[in-house]
Amino acid sequence: MVKFFLGFLLLVSFSYALEIPHNIEVQISEDPLLSKIKGFMDDETYANNAEFINVIFEPKSDFYKNNRVDVVKLVQTLKENGLLKLYFKKPKELHLNFKTSGSPLFFVKIMGDTLRNIGYYRYVTTASNLNVAEFTWNISLRSEYATDPLVLEDELLKSGCHVIDIERKSKTEWTYVIDMSTAYLNVPVLKVDQKRILKRSLYAHWFNVSQVKNLKIKSSRDNRWYPYIAYYDASLHLLKVVKKSKIYHSVTLSIPQNAKYMKLSDRYSLKNIRDELTLSPSGDK
Repeated sequence: MVKFFLGFLLLVSFSYALEIPHNIEVQISEDPLLSKIKGFMDDETYANNAEFINVIFEPKSDFYKNNRVDVVKLVQTLKENGLLKLYFKKPKELHLNFKTSGSPLFFVKIMGDTLRNIGYYRYVTTASNLNVAEFTWNISLRSEYATDPLVLEDELLKSGCHVIDIERKSKTEWTYVIDMSTAYLNVPVLKVDQKRILKRSLYAHWFNVSQVKNLKIKSSRDNRWYPYIAYYDASLHLLKVVKKSKIYHSVTLSIPQNAKYMKLSDRYSLKNIRDELTLSPSGDK
């Protein structure tokens, strides 16, 4: 009886095996590090340097952080070994996509400052989207080269942000995922009894005002300054706006208790501020 049962079981198993199609491909997931490396170069470049790449990325464990590929270290390694090609043969339309789970207003301000600091002054917002998981901001600009991820990372670190993922969709389209959980504006901090003289600028002046209660601003007689002062909290939510419709040469401000940042500008045009503005903070907050 036992022999009969075993024979029957083998026959059924063999019959089932015959029914399995032989053309089914078994999917084997690629090493995340290798997949990421391939994403930063074309197939020919990878094929020509495959053995060299295996050498420079050993041990592979060194290129992981918090159970994910350390994309900044990966890019640095490719760049140091001449495997990251960023320049175009002629100027092209470059598309940059930025993603974060932080505050959209705060993020756009930080990214705008960051882009300006690395030399991107003229770009166009092509799309923006906010959902429960993340905020996405897409821009385009004309450029002779793709953004250097290491330069972008270095500048973002000045605002407490860092790159956690990069996707190169093509030579002219890159997506960056930014962690801004410890973000702050990289702006001067106003301190009690420390005067600050502002020169003429094309952009509004931003300050961290978390340490002071009052601020006196003296405007040079050569200016035609129509004060515009806006206060924001730590997440860059607007708290209060002070704006004047006549020329002032001196103004004294009481800074809101929960204000962390202040934007100093002109109500009509920064061209009205032709000369110096002198800031005199007072009173510890």
